[in-house]
This record gives sequence, structure tokens and C-alpha cells, in this order.
Amino acid sequence: MPPLAERLRPTSLDDYVGQQHLVGPSAILRQSIESGKLPSMILWGPPGVGKTTLASIISHQLKRPFYTLSAISSGVKDVRETIEKAQGQKFFSAANPVLFIDEIHRFNKSQQDSLLGAVEKGIVTLIGATTENPSFEVISALLSRCQVYVLKPLEKDELIHIINVALQKDEYLRALDIEVAEYEALLMFSGGDARKLLNVLELVTNPAKRGEKFTITNRLVEDAIQTNLAIYDKSGEMHYDIASAFIKSMRGSDPNAAVYWLARMIEGGEDVEFIARCMIILAAEDIGLANPNALLMANTCWDACRAVGFPEARIILSQCVIYLATSPKSNSAYLAIAQAQQLVKETGTLSVPLHLRNAPTKLMKDLNYGKDYRYAHDYELNFAQQEFLPEAITGKKIYVPGKNPTEDRLRIWLKERWKEKYGF
Repeated sequence: MPPLAERLRPTSLDDYVGQQHLVGPSAILRQSIESGKLPSMILWGPPGVGKTTLASIISHQLKRPFYTLSAISSGVKDVRETIEKAQGQKFFSAANPVLFIDEIHRFNKSQQDSLLGAVEKGIVTLIGATTENPSFEVISALLSRCQVYVLKPLEKDELIHIINVALQKDEYLRALDIEVAEYEALLMFSGGDARKLLNVLELVTNPAKRGEKFTITNRLVEDAIQTNLAIYDKSGEMHYDIASAFIKSMRGSDPNAAVYWLARMIEGGEDVEFIARCMIILAAEDIGLANPNALLMANTCWDACRAVGFPEARIILSQCVIYLATSPKSNSAYLAIAQAQQLVKETGTLSVPLHLRNAPTKLMKDLNYGKDYRYAHDYELNFAQQEFLPEAITGKKIYVPGKNPTEDRLRIWLKERWKEKYGF
């Protein structure tokens, strides 16, 4: 019997759960599907939110031939052979076959290059699925020929709906007398991943028997998972949990734990670039201005690991992990850009103050572009008091220095120049 997640895979948009911003009534992707004018696309989102299912539904609804490849096991030869098959099925004005590539971020440059011609000539409509930012993982030439759609994590209500649908509609489960008394553990162990959720549900309900009431509680779920942890993790389900523990250990300044989770990732066969990329993000988000060299170290680690690869890269990673874990921490830059983006969303496109505008023509000068601008280098300490924000948000605090020696000095430096404006 196929796994529960496979048995319940939706075959229409009406049965598809989540992603209403893309496939809800009048949503952008639904309009493309219903019009039949389907662009090549990259579906970017966390595991288990329906990327593969959505690709299958699109192909089924549009009645197009559907080819699928996994970037983990397919090479350039497989890509070319699949494109040749797709080309052989394209007659006259028939719509393009759909080529679905799961985990497209794992394709190297030559593999991605092999897709370009087929996408550009319309031989296939490409749908790539990725859990990684396509800006970093998909070559620019291919990315420019695709629409990128961002899939969001499933909400609690959506996950509970999936559980209830499974109990009501699955041919095997609906024949049993199963009641869910508590949902919390099911949701916790799923981590927002619908496929993982259904795997857990199937594992938990295995002991249920016809004619006997079976009640799912948090304790029952926890015991089932602990007893069957190896089965539960057979497909690398703990990948994101371990990555989370790794990042949080560095953020929490615990080098012992950080190196332990690093070892777990290495022994589990994790991609060296994924590990290094986690550290670059952490260096900027969690260390930031408390130790600006952390970002340089993390970026150097990335370059060095790509140059030497495993097994030697483990030493480079360990050195960088310990450095980041023992660095002072500040998230002030992260908070500042979040605050600034929220401000932009709330206030819209405010006008640039006239004195800050460029004035390359006489007309612009006549309109007071650049008037009264103070060139900082003409003043003592290379600093001149003037307003740089739009008038509507004058005085708004966006950057607040963190509490660490480096930013303590920045706080003093800003206060000496700006007085009350930067009086934190």
C-alpha cells in the first residue's frame, strides 16, 4: 500500500490546502493555470508545503504530458533524454509538456545550462521546486526565464484540516474508529510539513484496529515517535531540526553544542555549502556590528570550503563555528532593516527631500533640487547637521545600537554628533 501522504495527494486545486495567495480565487498562479498560459516557474518554499503536488495538479488540470526528475539522482544525460522525449510528444500547436525538477537547487551549473535551450524554445514548461533561495542556487540565465512563486509555511488550521481530511477520506483510516483528542504533538513533530505530518499520523495510527476506539493524545504521539525514531527519520526528516539547533547554538554562544550539531550535519551527509551559508547568515543577523569581522570570517569559510571540499572542509567549518559561537552578539542590523521595511510598507513612497536630490540640469536647480545641501567634508569632523529622512518620518529611530563594546562606542559617536536625535 502506498504511504498515506501519497494516497492523499490532491489532484485538483479545489482539494489543494494552503497557498491561497497563489491559487485562491483570482490569485495570480490560478489565473495563469485557468487561462492555459503557463510560464516556466520556480516554486520556492519549505519542505512539505505542496510544491510537488502543485506541479502535478497543474499538469493534470491542463492535460499536459508530465515528466519529473529529481536533481539528487539525475545528471545532464537524464535531462537531455527527457527533453528529447518531451520534444517527440509536441505536435503542431499542442501545449508544451511540463518538466518538473524536484530540488532544482542541487543541479550544478552544467545541469542547469542543459535546460536553457528547451525552456527558451518552448519545448518544455519548466517547474522547478526548491527549498533554497533561487537567487543563490539557480543560474541567472535560467532564473530570468522563470517566474518565482514563494510558497508559505502551512498554518495551524490548515494542518489540522489535513489531519481531519485524512481520517475522513483515506480508504484505510476512515474504516477505523479514530478520534484526535489533542493535536499539539502531531503539529509539533510535523514542523509545518504536511508530508511529515501525514507520516507521523500514519505511524501513530498503525496499532489501531477495526471495531476498537483509538484516541490520539499528545502522550501517544510522543511515545510512538520515540519508539520509531529511526523509521521516522529514514528520509532525513530531521534535516531542518538539526540545522535549527546548529544555528541556535551559535546564536546562544555555546561552542560545544555548535560543534556537536556541526558534526551531526557532516556525518549526515549535509552539503558543505548549505552549512557555510547558514554561518554567513548568522554572522550578519546575530553577530553583526558587535564583531564586523565575523561576516568576513564566514565568507572566507564559504570560499575555503568550496575550494577544498570534504573531508578537509570539516576543519575549516569547525574553526569558523567556534569563532562565531564565541563572538559577541548583536541583532541591531537585522532589527534596523526589519524596522525600515515595515516603515516603507506603512508610509509608502515618500518624496526625497529637495536638498538631497541630484540637480544635473538648470531646470532642476531652478526647482531647488539640491538647494541647502551641506557637503559633510566641508565641516568640522566631516559632519554637518541636516535632515536625511522624508519630512513625514523625521526623527524616526530605525537603528538602535546593541549592548556590546563595539556598538557602545558607536552609540557615543552618534550622540556626540546628533545630540538628542540619537540619544538612546
